[in-house]
Amino acid sequence: MMLNETLSLVGTSLIGFVLGAIFFGGLWWTVGKAMSSTRPALWFLASLLLRSGIVLAGFFFVSAGQWQRLLLCLLGFILARLVVTWLTRSREKADCPVTGGRSCV
Repeated sequence: MMLNETLSLVGTSLIGFVLGAIFFGGLWWTVGKAMSSTRPALWFLASLLLRSGIVLAGFFFVSAGQWQRLLLCLLGFILARLVVTWLTRSREKADCPVTGGRSCV
């Protein structure tokens, strides 16, 4: 019984990570699309509503009314934020034409 509970908690964190990857990866993708669009506000609004809806529904179903599961899901979500930030920052550094690969910031 203890092994099933542990696997369930790990799965909850993994689902939180996937939700975070969808949210922050979707934000990164939206910024890229909106910057070349004639209607960027529409991109940002639609993306925000879609990403938030997916994440809130995911948190609701994964938590199943238990705060411990919600906390683990949130932990996975935050970990995904760190990973997506790291991945997009390293890509940003490699793409900087001004400094020859170093950060443009």
